[in-house]
Amino acid sequence: MVIGEKIRDLRLANDLTQEELADRCELSKGYISQLENDLTSPSIATLIDILSALGTNLKEFFNETEEEKVVFSPEEFIEKENEWYKLSWIVPNSQKNAMEPIHLVLNPNSATDEDYAHEGEEFGFVLKGQVILVLGKKRHLVKTGESFYFTPSKTHYLINKSNTKAELIWVSCPPNF
Repeated sequence: MVIGEKIRDLRLANDLTQEELADRCELSKGYISQLENDLTSPSIATLIDILSALGTNLKEFFNETEEEKVVFSPEEFIEKENEWYKLSWIVPNSQKNAMEPIHLVLNPNSATDEDYAHEGEEFGFVLKGQVILVLGKKRHLVKTGESFYFTPSKTHYLINKSNTKAELIWVSCPPNF
């Protein structure tokens, strides 16, 4: 870890000049400059003072945990395609998470594979077209702008009986796709 660089980043994030940080810590601007350029090392007491002035503490400063990735681009999606549908896992490696969102394009006059009863919950939102949600022996028409939610205690799948593609977001919790 480069302490000086990290202190500089925190100072800039707090919109402080070297002089302002130095004043808050009763240090010289030159000392802050040397510290940020790794030309000197602070004592623990001095580092605690500097970090306090920057709104943090030793534990947070030295925490090396990688930040959680929260935004994913289409290049990162994992896709599975066959003649009936195209599945895109829109959160890569979501199988390790509590829920698994997918983007589904269901071709005209096609259906998804049957999914047997399992624990959890499922949610879908139709972006384009319409689908028939089959839950056991019941069928539910779901159109553009509508959503569905159910506990998957019965065999379930989607059918697209129209002549145009249907597109939806489908979330399974726990991961099931």
